[in-house]
Amino acid sequence: MQARKSNITDPYSAKMTTSKGTIQGYNGIAINDDKHQIILQAQAWGSVAEQQTLKPSVDQLRKQLTNLGTPETFITAKFTADSGFHSENNLKYMASTGLDSYMADNAFRSRNPLFKESETYQTEKEKRRLKRSKGKPKQFSRDDFYFDKTTKTCRCPAGKSMWLQSKQIITEGKHYTRLSGFLKHCRVCPLQQ
Repeated sequence: MQARKSNITDPYSAKMTTSKGTIQGYNGIAINDDKHQIILQAQAWGSVAEQQTLKPSVDQLRKQLTNLGTPETFITAKFTADSGFHSENNLKYMASTGLDSYMADNAFRSRNPLFKESETYQTEKEKRRLKRSKGKPKQFSRDDFYFDKTTKTCRCPAGKSMWLQSKQIITEGKHYTRLSGFLKHCRVCPLQQ
């Protein structure tokens, strides 16, 4: 575990990097009942990472429901968590709880066809990248393209369809597939820079 810098006046808080800069504060984690719109369990953590807060939060929820005399509620619930909680340890832990659990991984957007086809998402993603890189343009790598091996189709980072130009290109012992896109799409592409 990484050493945590502490604050003299508030040693339990943490230095947290946000979109607005670094702040001294807490990470608030809440478990809520979506159907009844109530918070069942909430805690403030003096750490940036959400991953380490999942197990203690779920354990506390189970204890609270047992104390209320409703332990069956814990077992019959469906539990969802965002990608900030995703880790191998958390997946193993959630499997051991008996909960019907759903947790997004960090790459779910790259597999979701709605994000692949969304020009808005791709444009916003590129704007965030430019902000992080202080406006420096980048060349796209193969990871920026969405290739479907079964249909041999591809979408560019802006979500436009491409077509198979050459199946087997062998250079220096490596195998490649070449795909092409329409120039008319590239000319007006918001990611052109």
